[in-house]
Amino acid sequence: MTDRKNSFNTIGLIGKFADNTVGSTLLALSRILKERGCTVYLERETSRNMGEHDLEIITRHEIGKRCDLAVTVGGDGTLLDAARGLVDFEVPLLGINLGRLGFLVDISPNEMSERINEILDGEFEEEHRILLNTVIEHGDNPASESDAFNDVVVHKWEVARMIETETYINGKFLNSMRSDGLIVSTPTGSTAYALSGGGPILEPDMDAMVLVPICPHTMSYRPIVIAGDSVIEIIVKENQNSHAQVTCDGQINLGVVSGDKITIKKKEKVVRLIHPRQHNHYEILRAKLHWGEHF
Repeated sequence: MTDRKNSFNTIGLIGKFADNTVGSTLLALSRILKERGCTVYLERETSRNMGEHDLEIITRHEIGKRCDLAVTVGGDGTLLDAARGLVDFEVPLLGINLGRLGFLVDISPNEMSERINEILDGEFEEEHRILLNTVIEHGDNPASESDAFNDVVVHKWEVARMIETETYINGKFLNSMRSDGLIVSTPTGSTAYALSGGGPILEPDMDAMVLVPICPHTMSYRPIVIAGDSVIEIIVKENQNSHAQVTCDGQINLGVVSGDKITIKKKEKVVRLIHPRQHNHYEILRAKLHWGEHF
């Protein structure tokens, strides 16, 4: 065991949901951390896909209460899910990438030992990113609520018809629009679905949101960037042909009926992301978006 002082001492491990291939990486990671004298916990849901191991199993809620760092093993989707569940505990997140190069998870397994030891030695960068909170008011019925790290998407559901929405920003009417839907994205999500819809790329640590219409009936509707402290209200207008839902981060679906009001605003607490010292967001953009390549 090394006598070097760790920046993080109690660490929770979270693996990609229902993926049996993450076990070997989680076990290798746990060995690295234990060699540094860290206390290591494995998330309960992750343990269901593991073989034999000697790690103590705790819930994600307990990871939030006990740990001073959570490490995800998988892809961006795994970190998105962990961020929503742990943001209220203010636990920093670090991502090990098992898939294609990710925007959020930027350590590959073959460099894991070197990067983890550097981070435990205090050689890291911490970045703060905003989340969105969305509340759907269903008239006299209980409201639905969820957080989103990437985006909140109001979209048509299962029918080849447009939906009609009214959008207000800070109580002021923005527009009435017939479209396939509307994306409300954080800067983190600006390189996800919003980018496919023609939205701009935002600096990931900006305090801002972007609204991107999905296939609007009128081409003059364009993406708009607004301040991060704005409150967005979206009303699905009364229409017998309206079949809509709200999707958060592509992972959580909430039903919407005509007349429901969707309120979206920045969550008070931020996501704390840990990156290796040499982390370079522009380098990731070039690699992911193939800028400068000759085909």
